[in-house]
Amino acid sequence: MLRYGKRMHKSAFDDVVVDVSEKDGIRSLHLGSEAIQSSMRIRDPYELVLAYSRCMFAFMLFREAPANVLVLGLGGGSIPKFLHRHFPDTRTVTVELLPQIVHVARSMFHLPPDDERHQVVITDAAAYIDQMAAPVDLILHDAFGPTGIVDALSSISFFEACRDRLTRDGCLVVNLWGSDPRFQEHLARLSTAFDGRVLCLPARQRGNITVLCFRRTNHDPTWTSLKERASTLESHIPLEFVEFVSDLARMNDHNERRLHI
Repeated sequence: MLRYGKRMHKSAFDDVVVDVSEKDGIRSLHLGSEAIQSSMRIRDPYELVLAYSRCMFAFMLFREAPANVLVLGLGGGSIPKFLHRHFPDTRTVTVELLPQIVHVARSMFHLPPDDERHQVVITDAAAYIDQMAAPVDLILHDAFGPTGIVDALSSISFFEACRDRLTRDGCLVVNLWGSDPRFQEHLARLSTAFDGRVLCLPARQRGNITVLCFRRTNHDPTWTSLKERASTLESHIPLEFVEFVSDLARMNDHNERRLHI
């Protein structure tokens, strides 16, 4: 793989190697391995290149646009950038542990500077969750290290803390690797924390699985209503919501008329 730029080492995090590569007009972020953590199309920095990052927005099939979002894990900043571009009435806080990743996201991945709608906080995500003063409508959990989801951010107690920091109709969205030997364990923990109100959405590329976790649910949506909403969403948000609806049938309880939550 062609390496672009230099390896970066900062302060107390010298054991973490942040690499950036570039191929066929796509710039990608790596953490000490060939595994891609984040990607950006250079000619369109706001496009969500990786399928999993697009799947993270499937929550819109079930909830209105959030007023306040917490993103756990910055990477190259794809998700915060997309929120900033397409959700003008949403305020986003992104929590990232490693300052060198924030530097790379801003210098090489077009992450905009902090403003009234987006802020990056350099701190531990678990500590931030514990200290939150007000609930948020949506938590997007994409905090991965070189070998997968961070252990401290995948315990039942952490998932329960996330649940308790959501508004009444809030949603936690978690990116998992389907090939992770601990996938079923992580899924069981999320199901426990959210009393079974979880849905799995498999990405069509690279084996990621997005887990949607709902603080509460009042109904099992019909496939007809989901398809109608998906079509409406696609008219103003450049994501494949109709495909998301069909893919939800692959891993979740349902019948011919309804998706069961």
